[in-house]
Amino acid sequence: MMVFPLFWFLFSTISSTLPTQANTFPPCNETEKHALLRFKHALYDPGNRLSSWSAHDDCCEWNGVRCHNITGRVIELHLGNPCFLDSEISCREFALGGKVSPALLQLEILNYLDLRWNNFEGIPIPSFLSSIRSLTYLDLSDASFGGLIPPQLGNLSNLHHLGLGGSDYYTPSLYVENLHWISHLSSLEYLLMFQVDLNKEVHWVELTSMLSSLYKLILNDCKLDNMSPSLKYVNFTSLTFLFVTWNHFIHEIPNWLFNLNTSLLYLNLWGNQLTGQIPERFGQLKCLESLSLEGNFFDGPIPSSLGNLSSLSILDLSGNRLNGTVPSSLWLLPNLVQLYIGNNSLVGTVSEAHLKKLSKLKGLDMSSTSLIFKVKPNWAPPFQLEYLYMSSCHLGPNFPTWLQTQTSLRYLDISNSGIIGVAPTWFWKWASRMNGLIDLSNNQISGNLSGVWFNSTRIHLNSNCFTGLLPALSSNVIALNMANNSFSGPISQFFCQKLNRTSQLEALDLSNNDLSGQLPQCWNSWSSLTHLNLGNNNLSGKIPDSLSSVFSLEALHLQNNSFSGSIPSSLRHFTSLGLLDLSGNQLLGNIPNWIGELTSLNVLNNELSGFIPECLNNFSLMAAIKTPNGLFTALQYSRYEIFVESLMLMTVGREFEYKGILKYVRMIDLSSNNLSGSIPTELSQLAGLKFLNLSRNHLMGSILEKIGRMTSLLSLDLSMNHLSGEISQSLADLTFLNHLNLSYNQLWGRIPLSTQLQSFDAFSYIGNAQLCGAPLTKNCTADDESLGMDAIKENEGFEMPWFYISSIGLGFIVGFWGVCGALIFKKNWRYAYFQFVYYMRDWVYVVVATRLNWFHDNLRSL
Repeated sequence: MMVFPLFWFLFSTISSTLPTQANTFPPCNETEKHALLRFKHALYDPGNRLSSWSAHDDCCEWNGVRCHNITGRVIELHLGNPCFLDSEISCREFALGGKVSPALLQLEILNYLDLRWNNFEGIPIPSFLSSIRSLTYLDLSDASFGGLIPPQLGNLSNLHHLGLGGSDYYTPSLYVENLHWISHLSSLEYLLMFQVDLNKEVHWVELTSMLSSLYKLILNDCKLDNMSPSLKYVNFTSLTFLFVTWNHFIHEIPNWLFNLNTSLLYLNLWGNQLTGQIPERFGQLKCLESLSLEGNFFDGPIPSSLGNLSSLSILDLSGNRLNGTVPSSLWLLPNLVQLYIGNNSLVGTVSEAHLKKLSKLKGLDMSSTSLIFKVKPNWAPPFQLEYLYMSSCHLGPNFPTWLQTQTSLRYLDISNSGIIGVAPTWFWKWASRMNGLIDLSNNQISGNLSGVWFNSTRIHLNSNCFTGLLPALSSNVIALNMANNSFSGPISQFFCQKLNRTSQLEALDLSNNDLSGQLPQCWNSWSSLTHLNLGNNNLSGKIPDSLSSVFSLEALHLQNNSFSGSIPSSLRHFTSLGLLDLSGNQLLGNIPNWIGELTSLNVLNNELSGFIPECLNNFSLMAAIKTPNGLFTALQYSRYEIFVESLMLMTVGREFEYKGILKYVRMIDLSSNNLSGSIPTELSQLAGLKFLNLSRNHLMGSILEKIGRMTSLLSLDLSMNHLSGEISQSLADLTFLNHLNLSYNQLWGRIPLSTQLQSFDAFSYIGNAQLCGAPLTKNCTADDESLGMDAIKENEGFEMPWFYISSIGLGFIVGFWGVCGALIFKKNWRYAYFQFVYYMRDWVYVVVATRLNWFHDNLRSL
């Protein structure tokens, strides 16, 4: 019993002689503290990440600072943007910027400097960093540095880790004149270069292979154009991780790669434009655990030797030109976790017998192939998938019942896979547990979805045969596409559903259904919407002012419904709106003066009246020839994988679907309304406008005198108005114009002479009785000719009349004898020529008669 009190006495005595935890580490060096404060002062810190850096506190306690536990000297600076680890944090909001102060030179034993994922807006990497010889870790990647990488970095002989490159779109990228300096980093183990221009260095393989300690090499999007394919041997003795992606290697796989058969574990050559067949020699890389050859130009069969890679867990061959069948050896890889072979020309049948050994499989991609997936209805797979991509392969016609065994599935894409029939009732309850992607689009799946509840973040059921009321949503849904079905019922039932919290829905497409009723007033729960398409339904009533609650809208489609009333003033609050389509409704009133900065305005086929507002020149993006980076990117691509904004537009005389490039489609279509007055002269200031359609209105006055300033115009349609006067000579300056329609107006005089205007056929000018000159058959009178000559003089400057006369005379002689002479002396040519003339005469007669009848019918309907 005396042992325990004695032990406690000794323990208490010893403990009292030791320093407390608070005094374990000495305070930081005062010189280094002031150096860090100067370093902070030169930085821009919008997120106040360095708020703990106070002169009154121990710098070893500051955020991101690590000190030596004995000397108190600063040894590490962890200043990478926290958004790198937390996707909920805004990278831009918490990015450090400004300048990197040379005060860092006073941190004499600093060995770790991390500035990843910040924003230094293109400033050069400071060359003084090469003087901090104690550095073993330097990561400046994704920090928006620009310009020449200082070759003095080669002086950092103790460096183990180096990360460079990566910048925002508006800053200049990093580049090198050569990589000779890299060979001096003899201790380097990790090298990352992202978006660094290495194009000038053709011997990058030889130089990096001199780094005997290098185990991880990442060169992504570095403008490299060769992998030294003739090189047979390299000295990568320690390399286990090789990622060289998004470059321009237009050659076959280099031979030296297969010398790495004892060390290489991870190989990624994604998106490099590599050609030829995938070599059988890949089977020699026995240690390989991950192989990605996605997005190249490989052709031929999948090599059967890949079945020798027994350690392989990831195999990605998607997005190539591979053909033939899948080798049987591939189905025997026992450790395979991800198998991606989609987007190739593979054929054959895949059955349950092929998949029975793949018990560890979590990801399978067979999309966009000619593979037939044929399993028994009661098949129970040996695996639990998380990702299944079987779009555009032969999965149907029956609905895959084996899916209900996959309780871990997060991403399901079986679109365009030939499935026909009713979706089983178990599927919707099973799908409600998924929180990723469900894509059943472009099949012939049917079923009544009234009462169904969706929970996945992205749901695509478009282009099927679904009926009933619109399903209910959880607030987790981000993108929902149910276009091209037969949903019915009042639209208010969907928008006024009760949600447990504000919806996160950003993209909604309900177009081409049978939805009816008026737009409701309950928009407060949908404030996150950026894309809304309700076109081609049976909606009616006025467009409500409460729609302004959805203030983040970038694209709004309400076309081809029965909306009435005026264009609501609430639309002026959509400051991010880039596309507005109100065509094919019954809207009345004037075009409001406040319509702002859209890339596309489409309100054709309504009953709008009044004048075209002069303020259309306020469309500043239409006045600019180039669209600034970062604006309306949602009209160019989508973060929702397969939800890409599109628009059916009547351009160049025909209807086209514009998809994915709407950021650049700048158009104004006010056709088929009741607009009157003249065309505002301010329109000529829209130099970036590509499509202008004002046809089928009651416009008067002349064509814009300075229309030639609209240099980007591709299509111009002013037909079926009451325009008068001569055609402006400046119209000839529209060199990109490929569609012109001025027909059925009251224009007169000679059509200006230019290569451009004479290249259009007569139908571009028909219906203007007083117009003359080519390409019309009506010749101009002497007065018209002199007017035409005066216009030529204005356009071309000071020319001598005798030059025109002699040129016309010489042209007449050459043209007459070149054509008529051949017809006189060649009987078969003469016969063919007059046959052609008779044919054209009959064709012109039929076309003109048809157009005149169509025109008269339209006049009677007005």
